Amino acid sequence: MIGVDIGTTSTKSVLFKQDGSILASAHAEYPLYTPSADIAEQDPEQILAAVIETIRQVMLRSAAAPEQVMFVSFSSAMHSLIPVDAGGRPLMRGMTWADNRSAGWTLKLKQELGGHDIFLRTGTPIHPMSPLTKILWMRHEQPEMFAQTAKFISIKEYVFFKLFGQYVIDHSMASCTGLLELNKLDWDQGALDTAGITSDRLSRLVPTTHEMKGLDPSYAQQMGLSPETPFIVGATDGVLSNLGVNAIDPGVVAVTIGTSGAIRTVVDRPVIDPKGRIFCYALTEQLWVIGGPVNNGGVIFRWARDEFAASEVETAKRLGISPYDVLTKIAERVRPGSEGLLFHPYLAGERAPLWNPDARGSFFGLTLHHQKEHMIRAVLEGVIYNLYTVMLAMEEQIGQPSKIMATGGFARSALWRQMMADIFDQPVTVPESIESSCLGAVVLGLYATGRVDSLRAVADMVGSTHQHVPVKENSALYKELLPIFIRLSRKLEDEYADLAQYQRKHGAL
Repeated sequence: MIGVDIGTTSTKSVLFKQDGSILASAHAEYPLYTPSADIAEQDPEQILAAVIETIRQVMLRSAAAPEQVMFVSFSSAMHSLIPVDAGGRPLMRGMTWADNRSAGWTLKLKQELGGHDIFLRTGTPIHPMSPLTKILWMRHEQPEMFAQTAKFISIKEYVFFKLFGQYVIDHSMASCTGLLELNKLDWDQGALDTAGITSDRLSRLVPTTHEMKGLDPSYAQQMGLSPETPFIVGATDGVLSNLGVNAIDPGVVAVTIGTSGAIRTVVDRPVIDPKGRIFCYALTEQLWVIGGPVNNGGVIFRWARDEFAASEVETAKRLGISPYDVLTKIAERVRPGSEGLLFHPYLAGERAPLWNPDARGSFFGLTLHHQKEHMIRAVLEGVIYNLYTVMLAMEEQIGQPSKIMATGGFARSALWRQMMADIFDQPVTVPESIESSCLGAVVLGLYATGRVDSLRAVADMVGSTHQHVPVKENSALYKELLPIFIRLSRKLEDEYADLAQYQRKHGAL
């Protein structure tokens, strides 16, 4: 069985045996076009080519016969938007979740157009990432293109249209557009009216378990598959990552830190945060995922490496080890809490829990006593503090978690894992499989094709490599600092806005 994960910077395909072991994997990268600070686009054709090539590669590397493949199941990054004409041709490159051109219309939607009421029905925070705000921007700022658009689709819909000649969108992808009424699993009329479109300009809604047949023979040949191979439409990368690390039972929380980050848990009904801090997206018709994405994850550690650590990078080169290993060794010299130095990691604005593209990063509490190692440790702690504030918003809806599953590049760092256990004051487990979204996709495929009767079959496919329990003394120190961290970000809202305006005016953005 093949799991395909269409990501922001690359697509990955993994060929699994039914027990969850990996036979072959392949990935293909593609550029993110960022000609200005607000634009973040991708070429749909490059992504389609990456899907075809990675499937072809895993078939070649495994030497599997086409008839041996039970199905191909899909995971995909959320919030992309591609306007296509009546022939299915893109009218522009696809706008990704990181595209910020709709920021002005997002603010207008929040303040004047009933955005919060739409959020309460759709579960998608009102933010420039949302396809609803992107369509609103296009309608007013690009009216000619808006008028030419036959369908507004995501990258996964584009891939399925090319492979099968049909426009379909699964409930999971639809639930993060800002256009789906969660309780009805149907397009929300109020959101459609606000966007200025009718439902015929969107794809047909299907369950995440929906099976597609009739693969275009020419694409089948390119991929090394049979035209009869079933394709499962699948879901979004976030909800499938939870499934892929076996974080689907009540109280089990998955935390992922890659370039950005997210924290999520599964619930059995739509749960909407009345304060608008967290999302609610569909996994199946019976299971939902609530949580929050953060912009500032591993990208912050990379920034610290590039800007603070030239000598440490040289040391790492001489020793033949990762510069990150050198930096974590330095950070380990400093006591938890960085001796009262706090770092707000908002170098790329922030999504959850602030939902403020104008938020800015800062060190707070610096004294003459603090050195470079304090700053490096404070950077690592700041990323986890911020995720913890998202967890607090989730706890208001679900209570305290019973278990935390940690994945992503940060999980390779023992210091960062222990830091999370201490700050969250919860045990942290790192699953064995790092291909969580692809594994989640194939478990959903097994369920969709009737080969397992429950998604909990994933438990037999996921081992664990690391476990950390909180150190009481460390947790006590963090408990003193966390309220200060939280109060600061609230008090600085006006300063964030003024600084962001200054930076735009004087060309810093």
